[in-house]
Amino acid sequence: MPSTSYRAALNQCWASLMLDELARLGVQDVCIAPGSRSTPLTLAAAKHEHLTLHTHFDERGLGFLALGVAKAKQAPVAVIVTSGTAVANLLPAVAEAGLTKEKLVLLTSDRPPELINCGANQAITQHGIFSSHVTAFYDIPSPTLDISPAWLLTTLDEAMHQQILHGGAVHFNCHYPEPLYGEAVDFSDYLRPVTHWQQDSQPYLAFQANSLAQPQIDKSVWQAFAQGRGVIVAGKLAPQEFADVEALANQLGWPLLADPQSGGTSDYQGFDVWLQNSQCQAYLAQADTLLQFGGRLVSKRLGQWIAKQEWQNYWLVDPISSRLDASHRRGLRIQANCQSWAQQALATQVTSSNAHWAQALVTAANGYQTVLAQHTQDLSELSLAAQLPMWVVEHDETREAAPAEWFLGNSLIVRLLDMCGTMPNAVTFSNRGASGIDGLIATAAGVQRGRQQENYAQAMICLLGDTSLLYDLNSLALLRQTQAPMVVIVTNNDGGGIFDLLPVPEKQRDDFYRMPHGLDFEHAARMFDLSYRCPADLEQTQAAVYEALDHMGTTLIEVKTPAGDAGERLKALMAEVRDAALF
Repeated sequence: MPSTSYRAALNQCWASLMLDELARLGVQDVCIAPGSRSTPLTLAAAKHEHLTLHTHFDERGLGFLALGVAKAKQAPVAVIVTSGTAVANLLPAVAEAGLTKEKLVLLTSDRPPELINCGANQAITQHGIFSSHVTAFYDIPSPTLDISPAWLLTTLDEAMHQQILHGGAVHFNCHYPEPLYGEAVDFSDYLRPVTHWQQDSQPYLAFQANSLAQPQIDKSVWQAFAQGRGVIVAGKLAPQEFADVEALANQLGWPLLADPQSGGTSDYQGFDVWLQNSQCQAYLAQADTLLQFGGRLVSKRLGQWIAKQEWQNYWLVDPISSRLDASHRRGLRIQANCQSWAQQALATQVTSSNAHWAQALVTAANGYQTVLAQHTQDLSELSLAAQLPMWVVEHDETREAAPAEWFLGNSLIVRLLDMCGTMPNAVTFSNRGASGIDGLIATAAGVQRGRQQENYAQAMICLLGDTSLLYDLNSLALLRQTQAPMVVIVTNNDGGGIFDLLPVPEKQRDDFYRMPHGLDFEHAARMFDLSYRCPADLEQTQAAVYEALDHMGTTLIEVKTPAGDAGERLKALMAEVRDAALF
């Protein structure tokens, strides 16, 4: 029987095999939380020269940090945690990744099987804990010389191949018996079956069909499709994809309705509000053809309009294979890279016989902007949403700086940005899978780190609400040593302002929905050694944003507004637009 120190070394041997193979399979970043049971994995990651390590004391935040890095780099990111509830805390980020298909590699440590369900400390049932939220799950047994290292490597290779095909998270639950610390042991005889693997840098098992085949456009079908009265909707797009979608809309002469997540804007902005105008509704009802790039739209009204419209043709282009149409329309799902598909369509040089059919809606959108200007003269959430994007563009142009990048939360302010703002053509990130308000600071931190590793060093703006920030407050620790300006703008309306727009029971609105807290974030910023500003008017807010964009570090800008103010202002704006003559 092997000695206990020998067992510790074998734990380390298996963990090293796993981390080495994952590095060969494209993992460059590993996010680690503290823990003893995960020691074999942590030490294996620490000694690997090609891995970048990120640490955080909170596993929930750690999962979102990894999610952000994966978003930014479009590459798999590993997560190492100890056993017990540390594993359960990863579920929110795993659920988000399951919907948006960012690639996480979950390396969870576990007690050996004989210590599960018997009262042992820090032991829960981790087998299948993430259920359908992961693409693949493998229970890795306690390391033993009776199992070939080739089995371990091919298990990793198979799971990672499934991730290439389907995206999302893969989960390896690794059972490690004690002791977890010990001296090195020579396992050369045990590793002999994988000697050739040790001598090169390639994965042990290669797969030939390992990428999404790009569908080819049938020009005759595309020609027929393009003759309708079409609308192009730009939903969630990857960085740099918007320009080709915009070019296609221009080539066809079709209106482009751009979601804030698309990374761009168009002459038709504000559609979430002007779609309520009866003239605009009647005009847009002439549309019979929809071409949508990317799913998960912020605008509920746009989704409702898509659902009720009678489409002769409805095409949805997205690289994700899972369902993305909540209205269950008859049409064509095209699983493809949005940019590549748009470039193919552009190359056909097909034009539309119904080009510029909706040009009058540009006049309507401009009319809406005129009305909006009258409602955004003083500091409010509406005026912040309307003017912040313009301030950022003006700053970048004045400083001749690279365009700032954006991370959008899931609060009322982001819906207001969709309604009132004109987003610049800029790289934009969000968590719009499950659209939760948890983990937003951690995700933004991960995005900025990942972008910096990809040699994008421009400023980032993180826009969210007060409840969202309270939910992820300890992740401010991740922003203490940023290598580029990070501007966290939080709108504090003392609770969940989104519920002011929903028909919740009035008597229970505060107690069970808005949940006012009476807090501000000055001391939170001080606790984490972040710069802090709390402007009192629009001029001070613009100055604070400019200062923060020039500051090499994190600035927390808190914009305080009265509870219920945004809801009242928005209702007044909508009432005026609904009956206005915008043409």
